[in-house]
Amino acid sequence: MTALAPVLQGFFTDRLARQRHASPHTVAAYRDTLRLLVGFARTSTGKPPSRLDLADLDAPLIGAFLDHLEHQRHNSVRTRNARLAAIHSLYTYAELRHPEHAAVIARVLAIPTKRQDQAIVNFLTPAEIDALLAAPEPTSWHGQRDHTLLQLAIQTGLRVSELTTLRRVDVSLGVGAHVRCRGKGRKERITPLTSQSVNTLHAWLTRQPGPPETPLFPTIRGRQLTRDAVAKLVTKHVATATASCPSLGHKRVSPHTLRHTAAMQLLRAGVDTTVIALWLGHEQVQTTAIYLHADLTIKERALARLAAPTTPVGRYRPSDSLLAFLDAL
Repeated sequence: MTALAPVLQGFFTDRLARQRHASPHTVAAYRDTLRLLVGFARTSTGKPPSRLDLADLDAPLIGAFLDHLEHQRHNSVRTRNARLAAIHSLYTYAELRHPEHAAVIARVLAIPTKRQDQAIVNFLTPAEIDALLAAPEPTSWHGQRDHTLLQLAIQTGLRVSELTTLRRVDVSLGVGAHVRCRGKGRKERITPLTSQSVNTLHAWLTRQPGPPETPLFPTIRGRQLTRDAVAKLVTKHVATATASCPSLGHKRVSPHTLRHTAAMQLLRAGVDTTVIALWLGHEQVQTTAIYLHADLTIKERALARLAAPTTPVGRYRPSDSLLAFLDAL
């Protein structure tokens, strides 16, 4: 047996499960990356996956795999870097266990991440929020569920993975109404609810009774919604809302857009960025700075405080006809 198979097995069972106690989302992301890599290596080398060795997955092959992700699979630079991070984690685990492959491993670990453009975050305006929340059919079961989910996402800024894993017991609608979730990095946090969200959730829980441990937003069969299902319902209701709010047709709205919208509402209400970082569950306050760049009104208010220069605007006139000819060239 080659060294790759036991390294892969130990990486998932020993490093991720036992040492790091990684979340199911992390395990799934690393699994998908390494499955793609092994499939690419099989095509490139002609060897079956069980016969691949660490020496076969050298730096040139990893580099070709990353190019394949960008140009054939049309992945973004962010996705490419995430895949590379998973590969680096695997090779760091293999580094001390197979010193005979130290040179190959070192060259793979030296592959750098690619720099990417930082786009301005996409978010919804108040008119677009109203149109989106009005899109679901209020009298149907699916419409009431979707309306409650959309309103909770826009008000709390929960990630889609946090929304789908919410249970009925995680919602408290009494004094100090809040929703409790376990977010990225296994961090628990509590997010307060507005009176509007409390009323909407109360109506939904009354219509959809069940045991405390059941999903807050189930499928019609009572199962937990998937990430893809949430993305599809957002796309569906955005298409409906575009009829009354045409500006939505020019935006690419995803579940994460609702999270950005919650952050922008807090920022425009004057909430400090450190509080917004806690609200969203950011590991670092610097992550919240992207919303400062996106809010033009904050920059306009700063511009209004600046004193305008008093120097009159003049027009350049050359002092010589020869200089005027040269300047006109």
